[in-house]
Amino acid sequence: MSDTILVHGTAIAIAGEGILLRGPSGAGKSDLALRLIDGGARLVADDQVLLSRRGERVLVRAPATIAGLVEIRGVGIVQVETIAEAPLALIADLVPADRVERLPQRRTEPLLGLDIPLIALDGFAASAAAKLRLLRRALAAGGLPTIIAC
Repeated sequence: MSDTILVHGTAIAIAGEGILLRGPSGAGKSDLALRLIDGGARLVADDQVLLSRRGERVLVRAPATIAGLVEIRGVGIVQVETIAEAPLALIADLVPADRVERLPQRRTEPLLGLDIPLIALDGFAASAAAKLRLLRRALAAGGLPTIIAC
């Protein structure tokens, strides 16, 4: 197992915790990151993200050649304020709206030997940024929201 891997995606940090946005080109990674940044999140990396393990955490950071840059479709490549690295708290796979489960099972993905919480969501949904903020807070508080059975 390598100590560092390079993945296609965008990483932002909310309250110092990283969220990795993944999906094919055009899935809305940079668009969602921009909305999160506009709400106070910080860019870690756009387009390519370096993942490395330090102790019991996976850290996200940008390759040096693209640090501080984000591609905004229709505008171009823009320099924004960044955070150098952040511990990865959540992976968000951006999928079409019809592939988002209404009540998904809790999932994780193994990365560098650690299980990272994983969610699938529509990156272009108006609520996507709010959902990620809510999930980040829930994870920081010790778990995901409870589903109550009737």
